[in-house]
Amino acid sequence: MSNPLQQTIEALAKEKGIEPDVIVTAIEDAVLTASRKYYKSTENLRTKFNHETGQVELFSVRQIVEEVTDPLTEISLVEAQELYGDEAEVDMEIEFPKPTDVLGRIAAQTAKQVIFQKVREAERDNVYALYSDRVNEVINGTVKRFENGDIVVDAERVEALLPRREQSRAENYTTGDRIRAVIREVNKNTKGPQIILSRTDPTLMVKMFELVVTEIYDGTVNIRGEVREAG
Repeated sequence: MSNPLQQTIEALAKEKGIEPDVIVTAIEDAVLTASRKYYKSTENLRTKFNHETGQVELFSVRQIVEEVTDPLTEISLVEAQELYGDEAEVDMEIEFPKPTDVLGRIAAQTAKQVIFQKVREAERDNVYALYSDRVNEVINGTVKRFENGDIVVDAERVEALLPRREQSRAENYTTGDRIRAVIREVNKNTKGPQIILSRTDPTLMVKMFELVVTEIYDGTVNIRGEVREAG
């Protein structure tokens, strides 16, 4: 049976639409960042998530060398062989466990911030990858709010934007109205992917016909040109 943290990771991954490994890596990176902040050392620190215990394990990694020049990152071959026998060889790495229960509240807060940031970035990348391949497809949504004449649409668990310039002058919407539009473009910016919709793009008319006319969808009939007057 999976441990509580593992269950939380799987639930969060499903909710955000990302792989569980992305969240595991975010947790490992978060503890690593917090550990470096706490220990303030030049040690080569490494973290690993133990799926059985649900704990993030912290290690100080040292490389086996003939002659030690930095005791924080290196260990002599002689000492390594005393610990691990003849299996220890030059250039191999040895992991020495370090406690994580001493990191404290500030470090925990740092870890929380890193996890949130990493998961947010992964979620944005996933949305962009999903919708950048859907340009010119029709999407259904609900009017969520209005921003300076633009309409923010709640569409398939993401927010999309129907700019004023892409709206038909003959149509009026209120919050909660159902809306169908074509994905015109998908842009990347610092706030995440921006999905631009259109109700005036001629592609919308073609796609709407495809939904109801089998001959157009299967290619028997081909629409060579389409014109939609604004409004």
